Amino acid sequence: MSPFDMASIALRSCSSPTSTSLHSLTRNDFLHRQQRSPCFIPYAIKCNLDEPLKLVNGRPSVPVLNEQTLPNFLHSKRLEKSVNGSNTRLKLFSGLANPSLSQEIAWYMGLELAKVNIKRFADGEIYVQLQESVRGCDVYIIQPTCPPANENLMELLVMIDACRRASAKNITAVIPYFGYARADRKTQGRESIAAKLVANLITEAGANRVLACDLHSGQSMGYFDIPVDHVRCQAVILDYLASKNIASNDLVVVSPDVAGVARARAFAKKLSDAPLAIVDKRRPGHNVAEVVNLIGDVKGKVAVMVDDMIDTAGTITKGAALLHKEGAREVYACSSHAVFSPPAFERLSSGLFQEVIITNTIPVTEKNYFPQLTVLSAANLLGETIWRVHGDCSVSSIFQ
Repeated sequence: MSPFDMASIALRSCSSPTSTSLHSLTRNDFLHRQQRSPCFIPYAIKCNLDEPLKLVNGRPSVPVLNEQTLPNFLHSKRLEKSVNGSNTRLKLFSGLANPSLSQEIAWYMGLELAKVNIKRFADGEIYVQLQESVRGCDVYIIQPTCPPANENLMELLVMIDACRRASAKNITAVIPYFGYARADRKTQGRESIAAKLVANLITEAGANRVLACDLHSGQSMGYFDIPVDHVRCQAVILDYLASKNIASNDLVVVSPDVAGVARARAFAKKLSDAPLAIVDKRRPGHNVAEVVNLIGDVKGKVAVMVDDMIDTAGTITKGAALLHKEGAREVYACSSHAVFSPPAFERLSSGLFQEVIITNTIPVTEKNYFPQLTVLSAANLLGETIWRVHGDCSVSSIFQ
């Protein structure tokens, strides 16, 4: 039996009297079928049998086709694209932590957010049900673990578990802000390393990949036993600062502590290779900062303070006060993550800063807005990264 005859037997169902030729379908009928059934193949082949089916125990016997016997007409690139390359293979889900950012990402990508039902039981337990099929799909769950950190983290874990049990092909946790990132090492005896614990939880829940923004320290990527794509939202801030047309010889980039020197140096290099200054800080307790002195010259210059996050704003405001004392003309504060725990609002709006520039990886509540605050969107950057991960393209080339 020839390969064409074997294919004809395998495709017996497509020549049934009830089937409709593709050419007899109107565009509305075609779209209706495609929306109704994700398995509908618009380029189905109508074929006639040259010989009757062989019956075994009263049932038709269909030969198994392999790559060697499969006819060339079934290897259509157009068919392959319509079935495997369809956007229905990529699903974007949003948690409740930052739905506005998720909506912006979906808008950039030209997709709709997939439907999911998330609610709380009377005792506070989290319930998640996916409202559409994800079988065989690449799923991206957008959920920062921002305050309330434990609630949002647990919601992310339950969403990952729901996708895994629904037979998703790949699950990527898109975490614009990774909570517990500061607990990345032991500074005293008998402390936990919560960053590693959270990484284990996300992995065990069923995630195949993590996409995170501006982690507190690079070593956190090593806590995951799955691939991690590290997105640097500072690129968005750099573009904004470049639009302000500040003379390069007037700029100085300031690290608010010694731990952030590498981050500030990389930022300064991309900002016309500006000089670097460092605030020497001591931290006698959690969320308590004590400034000692300044390393570098800021007199008569525009100082740009760079940090990965602003929590209570104690570090950055004390650093700004020192910069003004040392003769800085203007002080800008730049940060990817605006945690803004009290009393951050009062400190940042005290008049020390010309402008406070942040991104929307964490939603900013209305009560935390003040005149000097500028919120930039990281949605385009995250959307482009998701497209590249989905298409197996380079992510690092975005930041070069």
